[in-house]
Amino acid sequence: MDSSRKRRPGALFRPLLALPVPWVFVLGYLLGAALEVVFLPPRAARGSHLIGAAGVAFFVVGALLAGWAWMIFHRQGTTRVPGEASTALVTLGPYKVTRNPMYVGLTLAYIGEAGIQRQIVPLATLLLVLAYANWVVIPIEENRLRAVFGPAYDSYRRKVRRWL
Repeated sequence: MDSSRKRRPGALFRPLLALPVPWVFVLGYLLGAALEVVFLPPRAARGSHLIGAAGVAFFVVGALLAGWAWMIFHRQGTTRVPGEASTALVTLGPYKVTRNPMYVGLTLAYIGEAGIQRQIVPLATLLLVLAYANWVVIPIEENRLRAVFGPAYDSYRRKVRRWL
């Protein structure tokens, strides 16, 4: 097969790539919540109030982390849209600990919402969302960062984990 006919990585997911990643998290959660309503019996007081309280804590921490990471991008004047060319290699704040604090924050908020709602099925759809982010979105972002920042990005990548 000649190179013009080869599929680029993520070609199957090209329509999803037009959707902002936070919306992928939201839609993944809504799909899980809908499946739970359809396939599980009503949840009369499922779980304790402790689960709800932990959910609030996870949600708040996740939202704050994602918001902090987003604000740093904004202040650095670089894009917050996956797939767009970055103008700055951000390595401060939460980016010292994880290369993807926005996705970590969205994951924590997602888990928190499941706790608040005392829902279990959305946690299964979270696995699909994370697989999509990890194996489709992030590799595209990393390839673009490597193309723009070269050795500086490679050095950062060696020092800081993708997730945690």
